[in-house]
Amino acid sequence: MQFLENNFMMLLVLISSGLMLLWSFFGNRLRGIKEVDTVGALQLINHKEAVILDVREQKEYDSGHILNAKLIPLGKLNERMNELEKFRDRSIIVMCRGGQRSATATALLGKQGYTQAYNLSGGVIAWQKANLPLEK
Repeated sequence: MQFLENNFMMLLVLISSGLMLLWSFFGNRLRGIKEVDTVGALQLINHKEAVILDVREQKEYDSGHILNAKLIPLGKLNERMNELEKFRDRSIIVMCRGGQRSATATALLGKQGYTQAYNLSGGVIAWQKANLPLEK
């Protein structure tokens, strides 16, 4: 008991960091977000004609994007959702820089009935680490 009293803050930090680690592993799954890595994304692009939705800002997109990616910044996704209607029955791979904004966008698409929306795990950073091409 004395140990707990003397080390309360350290134990609190330990428990908090453990919970954050668990959330990073399971958070997207709990929110109903499907994820795909770069290999899975390439398979969807090549075999299922998946659409790439880039939810970064224009400046980020201009610095390098996946070939034929459609740019709709996350902040404008709600108002421009109708632009995706023609892709409702296709796989949509949503990407951003690191995977956080695209996870939010993928969840939004899922709520709108897009059952084949996938978050690109790791975003454009993972794409570059896999030595995959970007277009400028």
